[in-house]
Amino acid sequence: MASSSRVEILNEGGFRSDGRKQFELRDMVIDLSQQGTADGSALVSHGLTQVIVSVFGPREAKMRSQTIYDRANINVELSIASFSTGERRKRSRGDKRILEMAATIKSTFEPVVQTTLYPRSQIDIFVQVLQQDGGLLQACINATTLALASAGIPLYDFVCAVTGGVHSTSPMLDLTTLEESDIPHVTVATMPGSGKVTLATMETRLHVDRFEEIFRLACEAGQILHKEMRAAVRSRTGVLISAMQSAAPRQGIKKMIR
Repeated sequence: MASSSRVEILNEGGFRSDGRKQFELRDMVIDLSQQGTADGSALVSHGLTQVIVSVFGPREAKMRSQTIYDRANINVELSIASFSTGERRKRSRGDKRILEMAATIKSTFEPVVQTTLYPRSQIDIFVQVLQQDGGLLQACINATTLALASAGIPLYDFVCAVTGGVHSTSPMLDLTTLEESDIPHVTVATMPGSGKVTLATMETRLHVDRFEEIFRLACEAGQILHKEMRAAVRSRTGVLISAMQSAAPRQGIKKMIR
């Protein structure tokens, strides 16, 4: 299957340009260690795409206009490092694409975060893109889920996102930049526990006959990511519990010395 680009998207053997099969996902690397003064943070990589998310709050809203009396307001700010792509193009916070992506992340998590537990407060989510190689929105959403969990903010469920597309008649998952620029694609975010979908967005036209198959495959891939994300949260929780248990005897010894 030849492509119009110089690099073949999918060869006759069923392999993609980076050596993966059609439905094979890139390696997902998760780091939930503390970042600065953030209440929760997550550094997530999908292949060469890398995103770091920091969460602050719930805390008092800085502006009275942003205060909602019966629930917490979710504020999302996104920035893209100028070195994240080969273009070396600096995008300002007012860039249309950045604002649209931040709004998409906010609308994705508003029905997922239990905001009614924190009336008249604000949850700040800061997303920074460090490296881009396709699947940017999925990486931002997955990292935000993990950062919120790390901050101890109650969620109704995990949100797991995957990008899928169709090359000729062959569906593909977890696309790279090369693949995204060459084939129609869709990003789907699901809540694996309940089976609900919080996001389905397309930046390109995708034939309706292909959408159903891609949608189903993306939902199945979300279940796989959910296992990895849940394991990372459990591992981080175990580390924190061990640290608290080891610190408790030391505090008792200090009291005895006093």
